[in-house]
Amino acid sequence: MKISEIYLVGTLMAGFIACAAPENQLEKNIVTNASQNYWPDAGITYEIFIQSFNDSNGDGIGDFNGVTEKLDYVQELGANAIWFMPIMKSPTYHKYDVTDYKSVHPDYGTMEDFKNLLDEAHKRGLKIVIDMIINHTSDKHPWFVESKKGRNNPYRDYYVWAQKDTIADFLDKKIITLDSDNIRQWHDPGLGEDFYYGFFWGGMPDLNFDNPKVREEIYEIGRFWLEEVGVDGFRLDAAKHIYPDDRPIDNHEFWKEFRAKMEEIKPDIYLVGEVYDKKEVVAPYLPGLPALFNFDFHYTLIDALNNQDGMLLPKKLKEILNFYQGITPSFIDATISSNHDQPRLLNELGSAPAVYKQASAVLLTMPGAPYLYYGEEIGMLGLKPDENIREPFLWDEQGKDTGRASWIDPEYSTDETVTPLALQRNNPDSYFNHYKTLIALRNSTPALSIGDLELFEQSFPEVIMAYSRNLDGGQLAVFHNLGKEEVEIEIPQGFSQSIYQLGDATLEGSSLKLGANASIILE
Repeated sequence: MKISEIYLVGTLMAGFIACAAPENQLEKNIVTNASQNYWPDAGITYEIFIQSFNDSNGDGIGDFNGVTEKLDYVQELGANAIWFMPIMKSPTYHKYDVTDYKSVHPDYGTMEDFKNLLDEAHKRGLKIVIDMIINHTSDKHPWFVESKKGRNNPYRDYYVWAQKDTIADFLDKKIITLDSDNIRQWHDPGLGEDFYYGFFWGGMPDLNFDNPKVREEIYEIGRFWLEEVGVDGFRLDAAKHIYPDDRPIDNHEFWKEFRAKMEEIKPDIYLVGEVYDKKEVVAPYLPGLPALFNFDFHYTLIDALNNQDGMLLPKKLKEILNFYQGITPSFIDATISSNHDQPRLLNELGSAPAVYKQASAVLLTMPGAPYLYYGEEIGMLGLKPDENIREPFLWDEQGKDTGRASWIDPEYSTDETVTPLALQRNNPDSYFNHYKTLIALRNSTPALSIGDLELFEQSFPEVIMAYSRNLDGGQLAVFHNLGKEEVEIEIPQGFSQSIYQLGDATLEGSSLKLGANASIILE
């Protein structure tokens, strides 16, 4: 039996399904269950860099009103929430060095514009999460300007200072970490013998969380955004670095205190942390940060696809989930295939369209709460430096695109290399329609959203990724052929029909043939 299109099955079908329609006729053949919102536990969050998203006033920079104009698009894609990269005042384009925590950057609009964006998002059922950068401030923040005036300044202890003779052994050393390469962590403000600590860069001095006044300042900032502005939660940047790496327990305790303070203000607050490390380091943060990004998922996904290692990712993810379960029974695994700090996924996968589509099929059929970085759904490109991973979204062809930002001349995502959204909409085989279909499938199939992950006991060829998603006694079997040749496998008993297919597949009884980079879900 030849299976050659994707099905979203909303009614019980008996026996085998014979299909002859090509994949470019999918949209007219889809039958769906009612879409459900599983956020935050398993819903989809769309990450937006406002500067590059949609420019509403023609100044070349994306803005709040531009995002408001595109909320229907985010909803159409199937996302349940938006995470905004930093929106507060800052001297840099990326805004990860804040100068005023109770503000919005004027390039993006006014606070009233942002509140209007919030209102419009909430009307559509979309939650809003903002980046909260509290590990450090800008060196231009008024606190730091005061702090460096002298040892007796009341803001001196808002930051971490040391005299030269107490840190002499460290001044000339470069320290390589997972977060930043070849950095000097102690910095000379040029005013004498005192040095301040800045983990990432001299322009980002670390706050001193041993000072209770600093902690109270941070809690007040959280209250402002939750109570006076009305956001739904925070993405906590550099969460591992509140205290130095040799004080992990202090880090864990701080986040538990932070969570308690924020829940007093908003009991259903959503907190997701960036702890960029292996599972043994990440897991102890879960009691304070109930959602944590799964960076292992990102890297293992890429390794598995590039090396055609079928079971590498399912085994890794199962190991991580079991480990987290031993720390706390309640956690949110924020899975990612890319983000604003990593090269664009299509670049990481050798610019191979079939592999790229399969990567999203893996992400969206595995457990977790997936994050989708803006532009991935249209196949945007980008490599380091970071600016080129954050290039403007292509809404329409050059000359027709009234919302395309122009603050940077794109090097990777241009009309010559990326098909704009307006053109992809009309192509059922496009990346956009592929993502949209997958997300609709996930949102309307409870087992794919909130089902458990199980690995089959039987072994398969090395190129086959195989797992099941189980919920309330029901079971879906998922198979991906990561290889470049057709593979025939024997599937477990009890699975007889497809609810989703990517690429070529033939099912005859218990024999399944999967073409190169083909994926299928069976029930």
